[in-house]
Amino acid sequence: MLLIVGLGNPGPKYAGNRHNFGFMAADALARGHGFAPWKKKFRGEIAEGNIAGVKTLLLKPQTFYNDAGHAVGEAAKFYKLAPHDVVVFYDEIDLAPGRFRMKRGGGAAGNNGIRSVSAWFGDDFRRARMGTGHPGHKDKVMGYVLSDFPKNDHAWRDALLDAIVKAAPLLAAGDDEKYQGEVMRLAPAEKAPRTGAPPAGGEAD
Repeated sequence: MLLIVGLGNPGPKYAGNRHNFGFMAADALARGHGFAPWKKKFRGEIAEGNIAGVKTLLLKPQTFYNDAGHAVGEAAKFYKLAPHDVVVFYDEIDLAPGRFRMKRGGGAAGNNGIRSVSAWFGDDFRRARMGTGHPGHKDKVMGYVLSDFPKNDHAWRDALLDAIVKAAPLLAAGDDEKYQGEVMRLAPAEKAPRTGAPPAGGEAD
């Protein structure tokens, strides 16, 4: 079984925020692969279905971004999942807009949602990092991630979400490297405006 988690904040106030990119990915996967309607469970909203024959549970924690680990830990414990069975989609300010990177394990790199998941479940889960760009200074980060995607970012944002859905069979098969490559082939980040600058010493691509 595969558990796919999208990070975000609950409620309409936050729906269009960069910080809700993970929720957007979960919603897109649910629509694109014909999942059952969302229902409340595990301190979150879940949708059940399958991707390329792999039983899959989508989870949007409703505990707010920084406490997402509560919901992930409960779901993973209930289904007795190993770290390689769990993929977390989230916004990544240290990647340029439209970039997409898969990673397994490692630190939280300042992301409190990932830090919370690690605290409840350990570090070795799979991460799907969706680039939003960086506002250029650490003092601007909070306002940046809690702001909506501007209209001129919608084209690349939606193209990336569409690619995430279309390439999902590779994710379900556990081939993260091929999944990353296919997502970027379908939604090349070169078409995204470089509206966010990476921080000093950060990853530009």
